[in-house]
Amino acid sequence: MPFRICKAFEVENGHMLSKHPDKCQFPHGHSRKVEFVLESDTLDENEMVCDFKILKEVIQDYLETLDHALCMNTEDPAFLEMRARYGDRIVAFERTDPTTEIMAREVFIRCRQALADYSQRQEKRYPLRSGVKLTTVRLWETSSSWAEYWE
Repeated sequence: MPFRICKAFEVENGHMLSKHPDKCQFPHGHSRKVEFVLESDTLDENEMVCDFKILKEVIQDYLETLDHALCMNTEDPAFLEMRARYGDRIVAFERTDPTTEIMAREVFIRCRQALADYSQRQEKRYPLRSGVKLTTVRLWETSSSWAEYWE
């Protein structure tokens, strides 16, 4: 596909990796950047793949659940205590460590579904054509490290 756009968002997010043999098993945080790459063979009537505002509209609420939250494996011995203490600021990852790779996949799946739901709406301010495809989510852990997911 000849046309590609990218929209980035930033979130402050923590995680702990219970399977990690070193310091990453303890709670720690990252200033994350999340990049969404969309492609299309053609441009819409506004000469765009799609308006960047669509991405903000469909993914912002989900990204808010990750912002200033701690992602944890539900099998971590501290999970239930942390969830009881901090509620929805503890984001559950069922029986898996919330590595940056796993988180990138989760963000991709959620965004793809949110875009599909948006395209089915009767009332929408910005057009989204069926040929527009989410191709990649890149999730930065640090300024020099990222993980990417695509299908």
